[in-house]
Amino acid sequence: MPLVALSMIFATLVVVANVIAVKPLDVNGWAVPAGILAYPFTFLVTDTISELYGRRTATRLVWMGLFLSTLMVLLVYVAKIIPAADFWDDQAAFDTILGSVPRIVLASLIAYLISQHTDVLLFHLFRRLTNKRHLWLRNIGSTTVSQAIDTALFVSIAFTGTFPASEVWKLMYTQYLIKVGVAVFDTPIVYALVSYLRPRIAATTATGNVATNV
Repeated sequence: MPLVALSMIFATLVVVANVIAVKPLDVNGWAVPAGILAYPFTFLVTDTISELYGRRTATRLVWMGLFLSTLMVLLVYVAKIIPAADFWDDQAAFDTILGSVPRIVLASLIAYLISQHTDVLLFHLFRRLTNKRHLWLRNIGSTTVSQAIDTALFVSIAFTGTFPASEVWKLMYTQYLIKVGVAVFDTPIVYALVSYLRPRIAATTATGNVATNV
């Protein structure tokens, strides 16, 4: 059950981030994609799953996110090309917002695949190097590196040619600084989730083993 809940949260964050990323937000004079509200927290979920369920399960979750994002693009495209009802006059607004989604999602998918797999790999590398100690180190270390890759790829692919070059660079470094801040901020949350869920997962596993052996 905890894995199902975490997977649902992850899926929601991935899909929502792809949709809202088309809007640049003004954060104290800095422009950042609205996807920053959701996407950085996907790394919190993958790190939690990596810690509790292992690398293979986390990798499967990453691939599930890719499938859901691709499905979303297809559905948006179909909705766009099917003629609207005669009384509806908002096709232009629909195209302006969701018409940008395929490029946003293409950028997101490329950045997502590389950065999420990097995050899982680094998380378990740090886990081995520290002999399963210092969860904070592998959470922050893996996330800061993978978020740098994600930010550089996503912003350059999604917004180059759409915004002035100076704004693209500003988007890139401001978004990364915020993501690093989120990585530091969410470390206590990862500790809390792991501490709360680990004994429950162990109890569920033990109950299942008992039931199997009866």
